[in-house]
Amino acid sequence: MRSAGTHWVLLLLPFAVIAALWIAATLERRGGPGFVRRNGAVVATYLLLAVGLWALVMIVLPQISMVELSFRPKLPAAQMGGPRDVYTLENYRYFLFGSTVSTAHWNVTHLHAFGLTIVASVLVAAFDFALCYPLAFYMAQSAPPRRVRLLLLLLIAPYWVNEILRAFAFRIIFATSGLLNTLLLGAGVVAQPVDFLGLDVGMYAGLSYAYLLLMVFPLYNAIESLPHSQIEAARDLGAAWWRIHLDVVMPYARPGIASGCTLVFMLTSGALAAPLVLGGPRSLWFTPIVYDRFYQAFNWPQGAAYACVLLLACVGFVLTVLRLSRLSLGQITR
Repeated sequence: MRSAGTHWVLLLLPFAVIAALWIAATLERRGGPGFVRRNGAVVATYLLLAVGLWALVMIVLPQISMVELSFRPKLPAAQMGGPRDVYTLENYRYFLFGSTVSTAHWNVTHLHAFGLTIVASVLVAAFDFALCYPLAFYMAQSAPPRRVRLLLLLLIAPYWVNEILRAFAFRIIFATSGLLNTLLLGAGVVAQPVDFLGLDVGMYAGLSYAYLLLMVFPLYNAIESLPHSQIEAARDLGAAWWRIHLDVVMPYARPGIASGCTLVFMLTSGALAAPLVLGGPRSLWFTPIVYDRFYQAFNWPQGAAYACVLLLACVGFVLTVLRLSRLSLGQITR
């Protein structure tokens, strides 16, 4: 049975988080005076309380509730809090073995979907970086202001359309009788329509497009602050164009690269609309499985366990990015 200590933790946690934020703000001295001295005691207190309460209500408490729920069995409402309501690992055992009692066989379907989701999300983040880096560099260092405004408008305008509508638009484009197949057949490139949706091409294209702005803007903001004189100095010293990007621009833009890759990975791995709308009959994506645990199997503890597994994968990716880029969390969130 759940102990009363859990309730005390939930009651005291808001005050502990606010106290931790206050202490961190008071001790912060990098780059000038501390947070409190820069903003004043009244403004600093208001900001800490507002941010602390928002983070607690919208992030911390829901996550704690989800983690706590993942260790509980599925019970009727009348038995919750009773003698059978004990903490257990059966939900995580089901994720690994497909059974709450047997460990004889691996849960191949769910494990494969989880692994595919993580690998595909990494590849989508890498593809978006390769696609957005030249555009961000051009906007930040080469394009005149008028053209930058035009490019920003062209980038932002399509996202005024709802994400689900954009996913259905991609489905129309990649369908067997859609625009892409019509062009390929008309040009004589293929003899019969290609099943882009069945091959998951449409899903990966939709995922790559859905979070493109989250890669462009961090890269643009990071590269824009790079003094152009450093690039000119590298050119005067005879550096090749690829060496300039590899040794000058990219090291300077590490916070933007890390921030963009992290955002794209986390949102891609947690995407639901694009896999449901653009996925083929044999598509495997982890978030629809999590959704099914909640709303098809009506097993909320099991769904919470699956969501915690995905959360741990995202946290692991963020820590890996921080380690590879040699950045702190504060540097990529600026």
